[in-house]
Amino acid sequence: MAGDPIKVCEISDLSTDKGYRVTSVAPPLAVFLTVDGAVHVLDDSCTHQDAALSDGWVDDCIVECPLHMSRFDLRTGMVDAPPAALPVRVHKAKVVNSEVWVTLSEEAPNLPPGTAPS
Repeated sequence: MAGDPIKVCEISDLSTDKGYRVTSVAPPLAVFLTVDGAVHVLDDSCTHQDAALSDGWVDDCIVECPLHMSRFDLRTGMVDAPPAALPVRVHKAKVVNSEVWVTLSEEAPNLPPGTAPS
C-alpha cells in the first residue's frame, strides 16, 4: 500500500563517506548519512543520464553525480549544478531503533532519458 514506510537498511550500514543503494524498490533509492547525523533518501538515478547517485560524492547536503558532475540537494532533490535540469525525488526517512525506514514519495519520478519506469 502506498504511503506505508519500508525498512531499507540499518543505520550502521550507512557512512558519511558514501551513499547506500537500495534495489528492493523501483526505481532504486540512494540513502545518505550526513555529518550532522541526518539521513536523506533520494531516487538513485541522476535525471540527466542513468548514473547511480549513491556512487557520487557528498559534500555537506549536496551529492555530485559521478558521471557528469550534476549536483543535487539531499534535502530537496533540486538541481544545484548542470547538466541535469530536473530534480530527483526525495523520500521521507526516519530512524527507529537503529533501522532506517522510508516513506516513498507519491510523486512521479524524473527518470533519465531512455530509462523505462519499472
